[in-house]
Amino acid sequence: MFQAGSGPSRNARPLGIDGAMSRILPVLALAILLPGCGLTSWDGNSRSLFGSGRNNAALMDRSPEGIYAAGIDALQAQRYREAVELFDQLERDHPFSTWATNAKIMGAYGEYMRNRYTEAIGALDRFIQLHPAHRDIAYAYYLRALCLYEQINDSQRDQRTTEQAIAALQDVANRFPDTAYARDARLKIDLGRDHQAGHEMNIGRYYQRQRLYNAAIGRYRRVIENYQTTNHVPEALHRLTEIYLALGLTEEARRTASVLGHNFPGNAWYQDSYGLLVEGAPRGPDSPGFFARNLGSIF
Repeated sequence: MFQAGSGPSRNARPLGIDGAMSRILPVLALAILLPGCGLTSWDGNSRSLFGSGRNNAALMDRSPEGIYAAGIDALQAQRYREAVELFDQLERDHPFSTWATNAKIMGAYGEYMRNRYTEAIGALDRFIQLHPAHRDIAYAYYLRALCLYEQINDSQRDQRTTEQAIAALQDVANRFPDTAYARDARLKIDLGRDHQAGHEMNIGRYYQRQRLYNAAIGRYRRVIENYQTTNHVPEALHRLTEIYLALGLTEEARRTASVLGHNFPGNAWYQDSYGLLVEGAPRGPDSPGFFARNLGSIF
């Protein structure tokens, strides 16, 4: 049970897939992978790495460097399918080139940007297995975790993907604890856990509506005990108060409401619980009751 004096360590944020680090070109990786700010073209003229026209097949430099640069140009122009094809071509035509190694992770990034997560994960798994000491291995693990994270669906569905995403993000945080990737992974872990708690709340509300109180109590207690840092805890405590009153367990309801009030004073859910226990007491502001409140509580 949630202990008196404890409380959420941070305010949970809504789950989103476009965080600050989610869909940006891996600039750090590019800075490491590209040896200079320009390339020498097939006719000997120096040109910008991100210059235009490099995707033209008739003019494209067919060297490993040229194909790689054409792939980068395509990524910058958001022509992700073309970029993936160029990186694949580089791997086929120059399999033993250093650029081919780099192309593996950049091709995976292109697949990620196309929302082809299965393909991206497959490419990243191969990269991680073949190049465990690569200088961009942290980014590979991070991008793999993002591919799972962005497949998290609404909290009413099966949570296996959420569990896999949290495990992958935790792996990033454990392996590379002092990196920006780890910091973002830890944030997304919190959001994923909030998502899992929302799933438990959905099930608990269903059981409560069906008057399957023991099953509902189990779900709400799981939220309180296992997801203490999420924003679902106040409602879980309030729902327990409702159920205990429905079962005639007034003292248990009072104790639960007391824990709610101690940890979340002024919270609308506590005001709702107080209104249930004290005759004539006002309900919380904007308190529409059990069924209407459900829709606003679903994560």
